Amino acid sequence: MLEFEARARRGAFALDARFATHDAPVTALFGRSGAGKSSVIAAIAGLLRPQAGRIVAGGEVLFDAARRIDLPPARRRVGVVFQDSRLFPHMDVRANLLYGQRRARGAAGPALDAVIEPLGIGPLLDRRPATLSGGERQRVAIGRALLARPRLLLMDEPLASLDGERKAELLPLLERLPRAFAIPILYVSHAVDEVLRLADRLVLIDAGRTVAEGPVEEVANRADFAHIAAREGVPDAFSVIAATIESHDAAEAQTRLAFAGGALTVPRIAGHAGERVRLRIPASEVILAQQLPHGLSVRNAIAARVTALEDVRGMIEVTLDAGGPLKARISRAARAELSLAPGATIYALIKSAALTRS
Repeated sequence: MLEFEARARRGAFALDARFATHDAPVTALFGRSGAGKSSVIAAIAGLLRPQAGRIVAGGEVLFDAARRIDLPPARRRVGVVFQDSRLFPHMDVRANLLYGQRRARGAAGPALDAVIEPLGIGPLLDRRPATLSGGERQRVAIGRALLARPRLLLMDEPLASLDGERKAELLPLLERLPRAFAIPILYVSHAVDEVLRLADRLVLIDAGRTVAEGPVEEVANRADFAHIAAREGVPDAFSVIAATIESHDAAEAQTRLAFAGGALTVPRIAGHAGERVRLRIPASEVILAQQLPHGLSVRNAIAARVTALEDVRGMIEVTLDAGGPLKARISRAARAELSLAPGATIYALIKSAALTRS
């Protein structure tokens, strides 16, 4: 577990944040660009010295201003993967990996062969970083960090410099990392879908301060999370729902999911029955009806209760309780026609194509 509390200043920017990862395999630190995420990473890694605070990882105190404890970076056993990989250009891949292993200094952890196969970097061992694609360089950077046998792996925007195809290749690998190597990860990003797909716990940071922390579904359904997400290119309000794969229909290329409010049908997704997934549902793709409809192509109809209504730029944002928070966005005229008010019962209709797996 990581316990973080620090106050620091970089020029005009002030960091004053605190959070804990508890036992989460992956904790995401989410916020807009310039929110202070990289400053947190630097403080944990020993690259930034706070003026006050305390940082504890795996039960060992890395920094404590009051007790004048400040372990040097080499003794913190913290691995860092940066956005730009930072491989040594004069070394081939094998030498870059072995450099990480030399830093381990006898600590328990994976051997070279145990890292090469799951990362798919065997064919790259004799090549120099300049000959690798961006995705290949990040795989090697991850391998080097793992071979340093850290107690904690820090990932600072590791996919930010990659194109969509390379991101799609690396995301499944990142999902497997904490389970394959039993190393907790603090994952820093301002990309909503990355955070929702990878994280077990979520810390929301803005202007250098911790705004919220907790389970992903709890924090991601907050208004301040949606506000930051909108500033980072996700304009529509949305809901995040945890579900479990119930079954696949190969003939219809669909997957049936179970969640607290019932069942949902989505275009077929990868995964086994019983596996947990997380869905992002845009508010604009949720239709409300007073009665259970017939003769429509919409595949998902969920009984829900209205909990709140808010006028947002001339549209009404409706918050529903459907076994979890669910948002819909409708016109003022639709609100009047449906006689919507807190406590009202309504049916939420969701197109299967609008359910985005995160």
